[in-house]
Amino acid sequence: MYQRIGDAAYKADLHNTHQLIALLGHPEQHFKTIHVAGTNGKGSVSHLLASVLAEAGYKTGLYTSPHLRDFRERVRINGEMISKEACIQFIEKYRDQFEEMQLSFFEMTVGLAFQYFADEKVDVAVIETGMGGRLDSTNIITPLLSIITNIGFDHTKYLGDTLEKIAAEKAGIIKKGVPVIIGQTQWETKAVFEAKAGAMNAPIVFADQRFDANRIITSNPHCQSFDLWKDSHPLFEKLELPLLGHYQQKNLITAVCAADALKKHFNIDDKHIVNGFEAVVRNTGLAGRWQVINRNPLAIADTGHNVDGIKEVVFQLKLMQFDQLHFVLGMVNDKDIESMLYLLPKYATYYFCKADIPRALPADELATKAFDLGLKGEVYDSVRSAYFSALNAAKSNDLVFVGGSTFVVAEVV
Repeated sequence: MYQRIGDAAYKADLHNTHQLIALLGHPEQHFKTIHVAGTNGKGSVSHLLASVLAEAGYKTGLYTSPHLRDFRERVRINGEMISKEACIQFIEKYRDQFEEMQLSFFEMTVGLAFQYFADEKVDVAVIETGMGGRLDSTNIITPLLSIITNIGFDHTKYLGDTLEKIAAEKAGIIKKGVPVIIGQTQWETKAVFEAKAGAMNAPIVFADQRFDANRIITSNPHCQSFDLWKDSHPLFEKLELPLLGHYQQKNLITAVCAADALKKHFNIDDKHIVNGFEAVVRNTGLAGRWQVINRNPLAIADTGHNVDGIKEVVFQLKLMQFDQLHFVLGMVNDKDIESMLYLLPKYATYYFCKADIPRALPADELATKAFDLGLKGEVYDSVRSAYFSALNAAKSNDLVFVGGSTFVVAEVV
């Protein structure tokens, strides 16, 4: 299971997945799909699109990873998690074959999702890649639309050490004749995507060149509001998004571009898009994105876990007003830890901890690296002890932030 142990679980080919899907009778051919890849934001964009499709009246599957608290979060239909019984029955039915094939956790989960969506006769499923694109187990579908949110440095050991190389791996989801939307125009990767789309005769659109979103200052602390524009013409006014991170502005632009493109395939109107975005948390159960987990003192958790994700976290913190920042921090051992620590504010008090997975970096090692870069704090023996120590130390005008890893956030939300 890559989520827990890292390298030893990674498989750099689709042989097992093709075997698995053949064993299951190609369930992925029984429903329409939308494929979403990218370094950051692919989870939020996937949830936003699933919410829009559900609002439009379609029975909508949603496959995402990793999960926060419950494995079943990965496989949902109209926001409802797959039942425990369905998971058990799937494994019991195929256990001998799976063990013979030596499937990874992720491969089995992809098979489970596709089989469940077929059995439940969904109209459409939004499928998020796990890592990369070209060799990701989800990359056996022929979707109606491919989406790549952005490219940043993450999983460089597997995907490459330049943005161009990483983009080439993500571009592996671009299929012959299938339109592709690129969320953010980046000069290092634009030509990579254009070349791949051209080779596959796939129409390509860069979302941020056609759509724009301007944030509006409001007094509502539970959401942020945006005016949206398409081709320099007003599209939506004061659309309310219950996702509070500043970075959601980029995801919103990608999602609205995708939703607009999906009008060719589904009976979606502007009301469904607005309602879907505004009800995304209720409709899909999205969590861990600049999520308020305590009110007094204010505590926020965010799953940003790579250099670009941490940059967004730090930018968001600069927009906030508080007396003291208490930062509960844990990371996994296969990230660019020094580069992320370098970005973090030196004025904060840190609570170093280790998530309860083998892949997590020991808290004392994290603290040593942090101390070398001028960050100050204490080491704690668990995420929860670090979090509750931060809450107890924080005054009413302070801020407690929990982050650095999806798995740290999973233990407090």
